Formats: sequence, structure tokens, C-alpha cells
Amino acid sequence: MHDSFLPSARSPQQWMELDNQAVWHPFTPMRQWQGDSNELGRVIVDGDGFELIDAQGRRFIDGFASLWCNLHGHRVPAIDDAIRKQLEHIAHTTMLGHTSVPAIRLAEKLVEISPAGLDKVFYSDSGATAVEVAMKMAYQYYYNRGEGTRSRFIAIRNSYHGDTIGSVSLGGIGLFHRIFKPLLFEAHFVDSPCEFYHPAGEKAMDVSLGQMRSLLEDYRGEVCAVILEPLMQGAAGMLKHPEGYLRAVRELTHEFGVKLIVDEVATGFCSTGKMFACDHEDVSPDLLCLGKKITGGYLPIAATLATQDIFDAFCGEIDEGKTFYHGHTYTGNALGCAAAVAALELIDETNLLDALPAKVDLITTKLDAVREHPNVGDIRQVGLMTGIELVASDARAFDPASRTGAAICLAARQHGIIIRPLGDVIVLMPAPAMDLATLERLLDATIQTIVDYFA
Repeated sequence: MHDSFLPSARSPQQWMELDNQAVWHPFTPMRQWQGDSNELGRVIVDGDGFELIDAQGRRFIDGFASLWCNLHGHRVPAIDDAIRKQLEHIAHTTMLGHTSVPAIRLAEKLVEISPAGLDKVFYSDSGATAVEVAMKMAYQYYYNRGEGTRSRFIAIRNSYHGDTIGSVSLGGIGLFHRIFKPLLFEAHFVDSPCEFYHPAGEKAMDVSLGQMRSLLEDYRGEVCAVILEPLMQGAAGMLKHPEGYLRAVRELTHEFGVKLIVDEVATGFCSTGKMFACDHEDVSPDLLCLGKKITGGYLPIAATLATQDIFDAFCGEIDEGKTFYHGHTYTGNALGCAAAVAALELIDETNLLDALPAKVDLITTKLDAVREHPNVGDIRQVGLMTGIELVASDARAFDPASRTGAAICLAARQHGIIIRPLGDVIVLMPAPAMDLATLERLLDATIQTIVDYFA
């Protein structure tokens, strides 16, 4: 490694100054970032298992799986070795007119473990692009069949599907999407089925499904797909769907003959306690979007899985114009696919799925300690995905300007953990492979931080 890349090449303060000069961070109020001189956990230079290490050598439990993508921990020997071995052959070659062994092996593995009927794998490089691919496939499927009028999409309010223009059009979080409204195409939204954010006295699931049915009836023959995050709307603040909602949506899409796109970028690969959230309700979508944990959190690979029926609609003679003209330079990158194969094989080799129930139970049991805390409005959990809603002592929401959630997550670093908020929802999203002892330390530190902050 060139010496300039070594953490010791500059002091932590110098690295921070250089960052302020040149780097623009995602989802970050940059004036506040640049004015913050706190070095605690700021410059991450190393990882060890389920811990992150900053430029001063301080260790922190990675409590949100490095933005929900870490699966087995950091510096995992099997994944490291897979990348090194692939480097001995080739790092990348285009999939336009070519293929590679890692891409083939990963596609085989994904088809094997995904819900039944998903037989074709299209690669991209982020969750948002996986959604863009699914959207375009759903529309062109009908177009290729002579039904070009089917251009409408139905999505869930407070949903999040990425930050590209198409995926933003299907997102329902105003904070992220409102400013870009003039650039977006029209989509139709139904209420979230989450009871916590619905008027008292109404069954949120029934309302949501009723709205969806009305839209499908009103625009019969014009809707190409319904898209949703299954079981848990992550970026909205961990909004938990009631049992049976995913299955009911699948039945509606069958009834009205429209495609179902399931976005499992956040929920996939053990996050909900099973391989995929769809597995909880035995649902097979028409299009499945995957990303984040697919490579164990190492490299940017994403995938859109499709049924044979959808794939067949894109096959024809050249002059029929049925080709799917979409792709990315690094589609099916060999290093990323090699890492993904190793990460998915580790799930089987470590019996990870069998170990998940004990971890899910530990989170539930431990958080009982703050469930009745006057500043905890709700705790929402699906598998390992957990959101702790913070409220003022009178049960009202905090003033957003106070950035209470951010303040608590910053204070948590004093307890040796790194977590991130979604507004005033504290998110816990440990790597699924995290051992019980480390998970218990993470939970104890989170509880103590909340208690101390409001003391």
C-alpha cells in the first residue's frame, strides 16, 4: 500500500481537515459536519469482527451494520480470500457481450435461495439501480406484449426505494423527495399499514388494502406494478407491517393481473430473521430487488431477480425491439460477485439462519428495559431490524431542530457503539452474524445511553 493511504500518514485532526476540504457526505448537513471538531469515531481506519476502529485506535461496536449492509462482520477471512483469489485472474470485465465465472456462480446461488419462480438475475450496483431495473422491466414487459398503456405504479406512503429519479418517484418520504417533485413521474400512493402512524380507531392494514384495491379498479389496465418494502419500511423509521399484509398485496396483484415488485434491499439476507422477508409469508414476487448485504457489505453489487415469464417477454427477433436496453459499466463486477458467493456460502457453513431466533429474542427481551420509559413512544422490531421511537415526556414529537435522535447517537459513542438515527427513531440493525455476547453489549450500551440522556 502506498504510504499516503496509511492512517499514520497524518494525524486524526489532519484527516478531518482534509475531509472538510474535499468530501461531500451523503444525507449529511454539511455545515454542521464541518463545524464539528469531535474526533470520536469520526475517521474509521480499521475493522475487526463486529467492531470499527477510529484513527485514534478507539473501538466501537458497529450497531447499524455499516448502513445495514454488513452481514458477517469486518475482515472476514473467507470473503477476503475470495476477493484475493479473483484478483489473481481479473478484477472486472464487461457483461455486454461477455460473462464471467463469478457472475454465473452468483446467479446460480441467488436463484437457488430466492422465492420460487425467480429464475433470472440482472445485475446492477446499488439498491436504487436494482429498483430502477425492476421498474423498467415491469413497464417494458407490458409494452412488449402490446399493452403500452400500463405505465402506472402503486407504492406505499413513507416508502423508500433509493435516490435515483425513478426510485425517488416511488418513494413517499417528503424530507428526501419533496424538493425533486418537478423532476418525478406520477405515482399513486396508499397509506402505510403501520398502526403506529395511522388515526386511532381505524385498522391501518384494511385502509391500506382498500385504497390499493380502489386504485387498481380505477386504473384497471393502466397499472403495471405495485412496489413495496416487505414487513418493514426501513428509512421511514422502521414502520412495521401487520402480519398478512404482504400476502394480501400479492393476492391483489394476482387478482388484477399486475406485477409485484418487492424491494428487499434492506430486508434481505437474514435481516428479518429469515433469508428473505418474503419467506415469512411464503410470497413469490414477480420482481425481487436485492443489494446491501449481498456481498457481506464489501463491494457494490445489486441484483434484480425476475420470473421466466418476464424474461420471455424480452426475447424475440432483433427487429421486434424487445431487447432490454439497460446496463451499467460495472454490472456483474467479478470481484463483487466473488465476494457475494463467499458471503452467501458462509450463511450455510455457519448455520446462520438457525442462530437468528436467539438473537431476535435477545433484542426483544433486552429492550423491555426501556419499553415503558417516558421518552420511548414505541419499539418496532422485525427480526434484527429495530426502531426505538423517541418522544417528549408528554408523548409529543420532539422539535426536529433539536435533532434529539442525532444527539443520542453521538452520545452512544461514549459507550463504545456506533448507531444512526432516522429522525428521532434510534435504529438498531446489527450484522446478522453478530455473536450473542457482542449483541448484548450493543443493547446494554443503547439502553444506558437513552437512560442517561433523559436523566
